[in-house]
Amino acid sequence: MRLTFLGHASLLITTADHSLLVDPFISGNDKASGLVKLDDLDPDYILLTHAHQDHTLDAESIAKRSNATIVSNYEIAMYYQQKGLNIHPMNHGGNWKFDFGNLKYTPAIHTSSFPDGTYGGQPGGFLISTENKQLYIAGDTSLTMDMKLIGMSSKLDLAVLPIGDNFTMGIDDAILAAEFVGSNRIMGYHYDTFGYIEIDHKEAVEKFRVSGKELLLPSIGESIEV
Repeated sequence: MRLTFLGHASLLITTADHSLLVDPFISGNDKASGLVKLDDLDPDYILLTHAHQDHTLDAESIAKRSNATIVSNYEIAMYYQQKGLNIHPMNHGGNWKFDFGNLKYTPAIHTSSFPDGTYGGQPGGFLISTENKQLYIAGDTSLTMDMKLIGMSSKLDLAVLPIGDNFTMGIDDAILAAEFVGSNRIMGYHYDTFGYIEIDHKEAVEKFRVSGKELLLPSIGESIEV
């Protein structure tokens, strides 16, 4: 399983036979301009953690072109079904065995609404199990005790955690989150896109190192083997 960082909280996950696009926010992200081309993205599935524009902006256009199935909570799935798109609704704690592997929709503490004001249900994250690998994508969230349940029931190869602070947990809470979920290998995301969430990269990496963990901060377009 390979994970490619597309900027902000956008990820492309590729397996031997499938591709999954997470929270596509590309056309509105100046930092991704020229580095990621929307027309090059042809996913089988689009996973949406919540409804905020910086996670859903390009979902509709990509889904229409690629015929991808949008996977998210019930409210978000119904929102896109009304637009004639393929959907698979889930909710917190639910598992489903897809053709690429197993997917679980996990809790997150945040808010969730579309730019037009439509309610986007409760936000979440994803636990993906495929090719004998496990990947946890936390979504936008604070540190939660629920993360300990992930650590009790999973053996993660990589945890993707928000680290930008202000709207989500920051570096120190992300280190605790890594402890809770039982992962020593972490990829940070949801940082640097705009002023509220800019971080000191060296300080962040060093704090994780001192705690006995590896923090990966890939450049936009860079890939990580899970």
